[in-house]
Amino acid sequence: MPRVARIKNDVGIYHIMVRSISDVPLFRDSKDKERYLQLIRKYKQVFLFRLYAYCLMSTHAHLAIDSCGADISKIMKSINQSYSAYFNKKYKRHGHVFQDRFKSKLVDTEDYVMTLSVYIHNNPSDIAKYEKCVEKYRYSSLGIYLGILQDKLEILDMDYILGHFSSKKDNARKSYLEFTNRISDGPKKIDIEFKDEGSECRSERRILIRNYEQEKIISFISRYTGSDFNIHVRFNHKHSEQRALFILTVRALCNLSLKEICSVIGNITISAASRLFEKGYALIIGDTRYKGLIDDMVTEFSAA
Repeated sequence: MPRVARIKNDVGIYHIMVRSISDVPLFRDSKDKERYLQLIRKYKQVFLFRLYAYCLMSTHAHLAIDSCGADISKIMKSINQSYSAYFNKKYKRHGHVFQDRFKSKLVDTEDYVMTLSVYIHNNPSDIAKYEKCVEKYRYSSLGIYLGILQDKLEILDMDYILGHFSSKKDNARKSYLEFTNRISDGPKKIDIEFKDEGSECRSERRILIRNYEQEKIISFISRYTGSDFNIHVRFNHKHSEQRALFILTVRALCNLSLKEICSVIGNITISAASRLFEKGYALIIGDTRYKGLIDDMVTEFSAA
């Protein structure tokens, strides 16, 4: 039977659910969960999406993602393929890790977003240890929302949801807790001290247009790096950084897959494009010259 076409919206918010095959553990230990969150962080930096809520359980995970104009399929394929490669290498196995495609549901109202976050955050209540204290579960974003856990990877975007409750973060957290207790299965006493009094929540969403012209991207990178380059010249090691940055940015800002990027460049394999993509990511993360490249590009093109 053919697959049903996925409902997608370039400016959509999605409830994403991924599950392991045959109910085997998707995350065998805490390091596996941490790796998955690190991959979310990596591709969040690439695709510039927002993560409003998450919960990683043993056999499945729930995410609330605002695509911000990116293709949700490309986001999740990147995360899940990378995790599968890590998982199979670590446990010396082969084959599928995830059960079929990821499941996605387009969130069409703000009320639904609020309720969805509570549903995601309530998942650990199925674990006896956390039945009455779901906020203490380390691999859910609820504890971060309530100020009792830290967002060490800085992957969570709380302001959109908390901003619907109050512009003051401490008040927003209290109201969100009340909302969580009200729509969950009966009120739960949560041991919490609210912090960050005086800080603000800003709930604006940012939608990025992902149709930048590739010639303009090449021109921008040439100016940014101080060196002109020809993206179609294959064996030019002098310009390998520019090629890597081009592949990274067109994947992020043009919604192109690696296969599509190979067609644009010509005379390059997917594996070579993948290596250049990883090099581009390493440059924007680890090289001070390029850390602001994508944000600066978005700012310049948005002002044009």
